[in-house]
Amino acid sequence: MEKLVSYPISVVYYLCFGLTLVIFHPIQWICLNVFGYQAHKKSVDYLNLFLVRCTNILGTTYSVKNKEVIPNNVPIIFVANHQSLYDIIGIIWYLRRFHAKFVSKKELGKGIPSVSYNLRHGGSVLIDRKDPKQALPVIKGLGEYIEKNKRSAVIFPEGTRSKTGKPKEFAQSGLKILCKYAPNAYIVPISINNSWKMVKFGAFPMGLGNKLEFIIHQPMAVKDYSFEEIIQKTESAVVSAIKI
Repeated sequence: MEKLVSYPISVVYYLCFGLTLVIFHPIQWICLNVFGYQAHKKSVDYLNLFLVRCTNILGTTYSVKNKEVIPNNVPIIFVANHQSLYDIIGIIWYLRRFHAKFVSKKELGKGIPSVSYNLRHGGSVLIDRKDPKQALPVIKGLGEYIEKNKRSAVIFPEGTRSKTGKPKEFAQSGLKILCKYAPNAYIVPISINNSWKMVKFGAFPMGLGNKLEFIIHQPMAVKDYSFEEIIQKTESAVVSAIKI
């Protein structure tokens, strides 16, 4: 029944979603090229607010827990499980004061209004999953960027989205590079729940009435732990609050 009801609602959702991307593309361009980084950052924030509001059409709600534990004025490495693109929309809007930058696959860097432009020009990095050697210096640059500017990187160590919510084993290389080149950063684990249910039927129709949950765990200073401890503690924290 949910799938049947979702068809007309999903049509309205996608119209609003697509219109939002198209409208904000030139807004981003103007903000960046005329007014600079801060204006562009603000335009991306509001782009993602509108995308969040589009998901409200589907009955989607959001809950962000323990946001107050995130330290201010230091580099941050957010480490989260990955269930759908709605993870990204939620992180950008609800954690907007931390200037989140993403490690994304290069395919997203072209062809998508607003999204591709922001990935190319907003401080995020694009990697070729088929060429690990290319990814290493790119992630190194992101680590140096957040270290210098006291901003945040977001990495999904599972590598690909979980279609059922069940977490996959964390890969270590990307996080290890970020830790090496942002030695003053704090690791902040995030557990994401129910995002996968948005696309449980595939791209169309959408899942209805889902409550997306972002659970933020206690930060860890990179300099206080060995990398082996960091990966173990981070993965344990993230997995501990995932509901399957």
